[in-house]
Amino acid sequence: MLGSSLLVVAALAGAAAPQPLEPLVQVAAERVATADQVAAAKWGTDQPIDDPAREQQVLDTMAAKATAMGVDPELTRRVFRDQIEANKVVQRGLHQYWAAHPDEQPTERPDLGEVRPVIDRLNDELLVEIRDTADVRAHPSCEGELTGAFFRIGQEMRLDPLHQAGVGRALPSVCD
Repeated sequence: MLGSSLLVVAALAGAAAPQPLEPLVQVAAERVATADQVAAAKWGTDQPIDDPAREQQVLDTMAAKATAMGVDPELTRRVFRDQIEANKVVQRGLHQYWAAHPDEQPTERPDLGEVRPVIDRLNDELLVEIRDTADVRAHPSCEGELTGAFFRIGQEMRLDPLHQAGVGRALPSVCD
């Protein structure tokens, strides 16, 4: 009887409800995953990975949207700066890998005009998560919650080391 009770408890523990920061980390990880397409679009062209004008446009747009939503625009700028830097970590890693492994280079170049709307949608989703997790992010337990969410989402998405590094770089400003 006791053995079956332990099995039920173990089964319930495995089916735990999502933690409050998991949706935020999920969106951040999905945004980092867009770096693959951006890197492929820029591969073999003279387009640099760094795009200060586009980056500033994203930061200004998201800060304005944050203000309209009642979210701190400076916090928003920090979070989105981290998102941008995370994307560049993955782009640089892929470019280095492709340079070292020519047989693995992308054979098609995605159109950035098609990738940017995906990034824009994820930016909007991330801003909603920032707004909706204000209490959790301000709580002293935020770092622990964020770390747990990072590992759970990384496992669920089966992130490779490069994308794990990217997601890790995307999250430092999440906790207030």
